[in-house]
Amino acid sequence: MLNIVLHEPEIPSNTGNIGRTCVASGTALHLIHPLGFALSEHNLKRAGMDYWKRLNVSEYGSYRDFLGKNPGARIWYATTKGRKTYAEADFRDGDFIMFGKESAGIPEEILIEHPERCIRIPMLAEERSLNLANSVAIVLYEALRQNDFPGLQGEGQLHRLKWKEI
Repeated sequence: MLNIVLHEPEIPSNTGNIGRTCVASGTALHLIHPLGFALSEHNLKRAGMDYWKRLNVSEYGSYRDFLGKNPGARIWYATTKGRKTYAEADFRDGDFIMFGKESAGIPEEILIEHPERCIRIPMLAEERSLNLANSVAIVLYEALRQNDFPGLQGEGQLHRLKWKEI
């Protein structure tokens, strides 16, 4: 199982969307406090829809608390400051992929300790960043692809009709 880590997320609808993506992909979500919202907030639940109650979610009081409760975790740090792209990462089952808060990203004090694990999504140099929920989806699905989409549905199913044989 892969793990998504949100370091001090601020926008409840982003976290709700990320939670839904985690449920649909069999991924655990880890939330590092402080959060910019309450987990009971309407926008969080609305974005996460009925998926939220099935989410494998853990909470931590701080980054140090997260590290202490996940000793030996192999962590990738998604940041616009990374030297290599997410496509260059070698994702493995059990990896953690951390994303920072919407307004500031992951603190540079954390990034500087792990330069070989800092990855970025390529974009135009003059742009600040992508939406957090979109960024999580991009990197998570590359990690899932590299691991042959473990446990995920191999073929799409129509609801009312049937596919013709090819």
